[in-house]
Amino acid sequence: MNKVLFLLSLGLLTSHTVVNATDEISENGAKPFFQFEQEIGQFSPTEQETAVFPGFEQEKSVQPFEVLSADAAFQFSVDWESPTVLVAHWEIAEGYYLYQDQFVVALKGGGILGEPQFPLGTFKEDIKYGRIEVYEESMAIKLPIQDTQGLETLTLEVGYQGCAADRLCYPPIEKVIDINVLEDVASKQIATFDMVDEKSSGWLATPKTATTSPESSHSSQDGWATIKSPQSSFDKGQTETTFLKAEQAFVFSAEFPVPDYILLRWQIAEGYYLYRDKLAFSLESEGELGTPQWPLSLVKTDPLFGEVQIYQQPLLEIKLPIETKRETLFLSVNYQGCAVAGLCYPPETKIVELTLGKSQQSHTPMISEQDRLANLLANADLWYTLIIFFGLGLLLSLTPCVFPMIPILSGIIVGQGEHVTTAKAFFMSLIYVLAMAFTYAIVGALTGILGENLSAAFQNPWILGSFALVFVALSLSMFGFYELQMPTALQTKVTQLSNRQQGGTLIGVAIMGILSALIVGPCVAAPLVGALIYISQTGDALLGFLALFIMSLGMGIPLIIIGTSAGHLLPKADNWMETIKAVFGVMLLAVAIWMIERVIPGEITMILWASLLIVSAVYMSALDHLPAGVSGWRKLWKGLGLILLVYGILLMIAAASGSVNPLQPLQHFTIGSQNTADTVQVTEFKAIKGVNGLERELAAAKQKPVMLDFYADWCISCQEMEEFTFTDPKVQSVLNHFVLLKADVTPNDEQDKALYKRFGIYGPPAILFFDTQGQEQPAYRIVGFMSANEFHQHLTKVIAQ
Repeated sequence: MNKVLFLLSLGLLTSHTVVNATDEISENGAKPFFQFEQEIGQFSPTEQETAVFPGFEQEKSVQPFEVLSADAAFQFSVDWESPTVLVAHWEIAEGYYLYQDQFVVALKGGGILGEPQFPLGTFKEDIKYGRIEVYEESMAIKLPIQDTQGLETLTLEVGYQGCAADRLCYPPIEKVIDINVLEDVASKQIATFDMVDEKSSGWLATPKTATTSPESSHSSQDGWATIKSPQSSFDKGQTETTFLKAEQAFVFSAEFPVPDYILLRWQIAEGYYLYRDKLAFSLESEGELGTPQWPLSLVKTDPLFGEVQIYQQPLLEIKLPIETKRETLFLSVNYQGCAVAGLCYPPETKIVELTLGKSQQSHTPMISEQDRLANLLANADLWYTLIIFFGLGLLLSLTPCVFPMIPILSGIIVGQGEHVTTAKAFFMSLIYVLAMAFTYAIVGALTGILGENLSAAFQNPWILGSFALVFVALSLSMFGFYELQMPTALQTKVTQLSNRQQGGTLIGVAIMGILSALIVGPCVAAPLVGALIYISQTGDALLGFLALFIMSLGMGIPLIIIGTSAGHLLPKADNWMETIKAVFGVMLLAVAIWMIERVIPGEITMILWASLLIVSAVYMSALDHLPAGVSGWRKLWKGLGLILLVYGILLMIAAASGSVNPLQPLQHFTIGSQNTADTVQVTEFKAIKGVNGLERELAAAKQKPVMLDFYADWCISCQEMEEFTFTDPKVQSVLNHFVLLKADVTPNDEQDKALYKRFGIYGPPAILFFDTQGQEQPAYRIVGFMSANEFHQHLTKVIAQ
């Protein structure tokens, strides 16, 4: 036992076997091997042994998990197949696997080793190494041996490495075996090898006849000569060693006490240690990190990394200098550790939110943006809540789905002609926004109470097509083809009732505001979802009505400003008025195309956009000859027309070649010149329908994390995610770690609603993440559009977790 203590102090205990590192390099260039000195068998920790192996002592509050020893998990044996072929065989316990690329084989003491013949393994997605080949259940390597004449024994050195159920990985395992050379395959005797303690030769193989050894009965059945593990004399219950989970062995916390540095702490359990060179830190927010103030470390000889610096003290503290003006920041921390008893943990990554003057434990759950907002609203008083909702409305006014409201409102005002005043433009804009706000308030309150996204019900091809025809009709009136007005009899009655206060016009504006709210609508972004979560939690319909009404007013402020300005800035000259009306007519046509592109093929959409640009360019005199002496504005107008003409032609060519992206019309050609087979494979989503379809795919995920994308044809942000985010090369490189599923909720039928209800989703876009056990991780849920860089960072956090 004294010798064991001495060897432990040198840090040379690996896989329950004490080894001495040699400086020799094998003839074929393999890494140095280790000769085995002494057997430390598997044991149950006694009082004396607990003092030597403190990592085995269990606290009552800790629930460790059980892992087989390396020799029990990977039962190694070797035998001659013929006088020139040696076979190494491994029986692998259930839930364990060996890495194909970690096998190293060398021959000592004579003989020539040919190219090892490996069987085909299975492929596994590894978070760190990507797609790797592994062996499960059993595997055998054929080793061609030549030039063995005159030799009695051969010394075979084998190295390999494996893992236990994706939780812990063993350090590299080294075996050195002396094997008798067979002169004739017909005279071969099945042999077992007793491993004895010999300082000079390490583990020697002393042959025994299989029939005379009861321990070789398994070998006699399958033809393998079994090398007995040091634990073979103990029963199964004694060959299992208990290890702490990573979060129990290395309890991490962080603190941002002063603006100058961050304090990082690890409470390291006895019998465990951290690698210094595996500690890494990066800032996920604005600021710059300085050089860490490293405490004094120990030096350990590691079979994998050689001499390394480790931390084994009960409390490790590291000061991390920082320069930042922020009081709240996100820090990414990477570390890796091992157990002295022989197992190493996979690298850990923690992303913590730090606030100046407050500590942060690594186990604090991440909170999604929408849930954080819901919590904020739940803790605020009424007036503060309404102010927050007004601010959220201003944010929502910047979302893409609100932009089409600008030409709708402006077109209505411009359509009133040159006599429109600023006051009239203001009142029309106000009526439009109030109608829109009233609609959102009703729909939002019902959504919060009933869990329905009623606006999705209006994303029907017939409704969208009808509404698009309305905009086409409005645009044609802008071009002067006809004048839109109510029937004479009805107009007379309305005029009499409203005392000639343009009531009919205001009613029409209000109707347009209602329809715009339902069909054009705000994108379902995190602020809106957070508001809906809050309303659904309170169950207060009145509060929900007021909150969403105020939010819609905030969203409508830019519309009121733009609408009023349109009336104020209208030029009085008739020619200019006609030009501006034509511009708004083109914008209304663009809105019509934007609406129906959700439900028509992409190629047809490209042709419609191309036609609109080309016709507009012709109207702008792009093909006309400019006479001498024209104004600079006229030249600018023609130049813009030429740009539209060229782009329209590009869109027409792109549509003919099958491209469907009007913002990147030549993408189809550039992608075609590259090898994109892998890209297509990575970004391919499997369609699922309803809760049952999702459950089937989660069950079939085979221990891989899952990403579920809620998509709809009528969702603009969904299309932006597909066009600009999912196609980004950095995003594609990370997506292959997930099983990718897509729920197309375009029909908005009962199955789609049930799937909404299952996860409390109010509408697309939404992206959900599930762990390897099929459980959703709500903290990492995404609602609304996210850029490629942001999405890549988010995926990295999900994988690290």
